[in-house]
Amino acid sequence: MHIIPVILSGGVGSRLWPLSREHFPKQCLSLTGTQYSLLQQTAKRVTSLDVSMPIVVCNEEHRFLIAQQLQEIGIKNASIVLEPNGRNTAPAIALSALEAKHKALDDALLLVLPADHVIRDTQAFEKSILQAAELAQGSALVTFGVKPTRPETGYGYIRSGDNFAVAEFVEKPDIGTAQAYLDSGDYLWNSGMFLFKAKSYLDELAIHRSDIFQAVSHAYEKRSEDMYFVRIDADAFASCPEESIDYAVMEQTQKAKVVTYEGDWSDIGAWDALYDYAEKDFDQNVLLGDVMSEGTSNCLVRSESRLVAAVGVKDLVIVETADAVLVMDKNNAQDVKKIVKRIQKEGREEHMFHTTVHRPWGTYQTVDLGERHQVKRIMVKPGEKLSVQMHHHRAEHWVVVSGTAKVQNGDKEILLTENESTYIPVGVVHALENPGKIPLELVEVQSGSYLGEDDIVRFSDRYGR
Repeated sequence: MHIIPVILSGGVGSRLWPLSREHFPKQCLSLTGTQYSLLQQTAKRVTSLDVSMPIVVCNEEHRFLIAQQLQEIGIKNASIVLEPNGRNTAPAIALSALEAKHKALDDALLLVLPADHVIRDTQAFEKSILQAAELAQGSALVTFGVKPTRPETGYGYIRSGDNFAVAEFVEKPDIGTAQAYLDSGDYLWNSGMFLFKAKSYLDELAIHRSDIFQAVSHAYEKRSEDMYFVRIDADAFASCPEESIDYAVMEQTQKAKVVTYEGDWSDIGAWDALYDYAEKDFDQNVLLGDVMSEGTSNCLVRSESRLVAAVGVKDLVIVETADAVLVMDKNNAQDVKKIVKRIQKEGREEHMFHTTVHRPWGTYQTVDLGERHQVKRIMVKPGEKLSVQMHHHRAEHWVVVSGTAKVQNGDKEILLTENESTYIPVGVVHALENPGKIPLELVEVQSGSYLGEDDIVRFSDRYGR
């Protein structure tokens, strides 16, 4: 039995704003009190089984962040398949199946796992996987149904039949129907996790949604590869219909089976779900970070950058980051999306970036921003280098705080150490590299008529940007 974990990491998680942003999505965050992000927890969840290096499907913008987080937990040879744009789970899983087929592993079992789920009972989960593997070896398409613990209206359900049969897929119910499902004992939460042979899935997709199969196959055939990234052709993929695996395949095929997982599970879809899942103190609060509370109950309070004090409140979610604070009735957790849409509509950037922005070479943090100036704190990882570039509208002044900087400034190449600096005029080609063994930290002062990140002309870049 050969299993390939397939990790779907295409979402953003806007209901977990302000912590989750478009350029740093929820699956890359540590939300559950461990040192590992949700993505890392997902990858580590099946390492005790005999599994291959994972296939990760994500978007172009997150590729270096995903690669870095996998490398941090010792996964250095994953295939990272880049979707040019999101087309839901049916095409994403088809891309992973084609990648497995390309590696001559089309008879391997694909264990499809969303990157943002939380499962603590790994022993029970492994038991379900082994049970599902026996069915999948015989060409079944197996989905995992979670035994419900409450009348949940936020999940779809699966009615299970005899001999692991799927009797029916059911949409998200109202509260009365959800209670009836729970009481009957015949319904399971639809987890969005699957196990099947790559060939079995592609065969069924070709039968039931040949348009998706043909579009994805064409886009994959025209792929290109660099480093560990598999780049899917954007023009070909644009013609692919958008559809979930449930609608495209699982509700159509005669080969669907369902295996029950009876352990704990959550998709941490919103702040109320995180509150429900987390351990609580005596006052039923979840307090994360630098938080003080007095006379406060049934609240989730999370601080990222400063002291947050909650006094005499209840049933609230309070989340603080360096550039935004969310205060919300816990029962309105689904409405965070409305705020994110307003931020986007008004042309702001708080839905996209944190003040600390991650790049493949390190990070930068905006410390001060004015009409004609910007101050950044930059960290370059050992051995990494920014692109060779120039700017049409801004000049830059770099001051090294710690470490050593190798700087190309026009036709000169210089080494700078602590407290040394250089000035780069508008229009001068330049580059920054850390040749040392410790992180390079510097302060950058920009000045000019336009300070946007799109005022960069790149001449060469080791990261293929």
